[in-house]
Amino acid sequence: MKAISMNIIKTLPLISFFFLGVAPNKAALNPISPSDFATGAVVLDFSALANFTEANGLALGGVLFQVTKNSAPTNGIVAIDNGPGITGNVAPPNLVSIADIDGVAVVVSLPNLTTQFGYGYAIRVEGSVASATTINLFAGQTPIGSISFTGTPDPQFAGGFAGVASDSPFDRAVIEFSDAGDAFALDNVTFVNGVSEQGATVILLPIGLCVLLCLRLGYRTQLEHH
Repeated sequence: MKAISMNIIKTLPLISFFFLGVAPNKAALNPISPSDFATGAVVLDFSALANFTEANGLALGGVLFQVTKNSAPTNGIVAIDNGPGITGNVAPPNLVSIADIDGVAVVVSLPNLTTQFGYGYAIRVEGSVASATTINLFAGQTPIGSISFTGTPDPQFAGGFAGVASDSPFDRAVIEFSDAGDAFALDNVTFVNGVSEQGATVILLPIGLCVLLCLRLGYRTQLEHH
């Protein structure tokens, strides 16, 4: 009996890691508005930062911002600035692109796993733009999924609020913008600092099922040995 129990204990972590690794690939992503975030959500508005502060490597409120061009970290592309002025979801100072945005992404590394993330944005083009911005989510190096948002006049430039809720936790968001415009702005980065009860349930449920399954198999094996 002792040997069987030890085998179960050794097997549980392996099965748990299997479920934790597989679950993010099947995440359901849903768009949310600022009012949909859980109570206590963190909002970073960049108001305490000086203009022309470099965005690549910027640490703010436990969040690390990085700017990449063709996947390589690059300075001199995004900085704190006043453009494009006040919109429905952006107000200076905010993050603004100051160079060619082709192949550019803003990587946001969060301090903890979470299930809710979003930001206000605008791109320098008038009218509506399909896939004006796209959020690619990761848990460590594991892709969770991606979701795109249509920008609408807000009130002049295409933009809005890009918010996402995931049924699988994540800790990194890679943000991309449409090249329909030649510049973008990013503000009011919002996230829940930690996994919500729903997210915790998503993680723990398969592990609990594994425990029950292993105990059942162990009990059956014990009976067979008798």
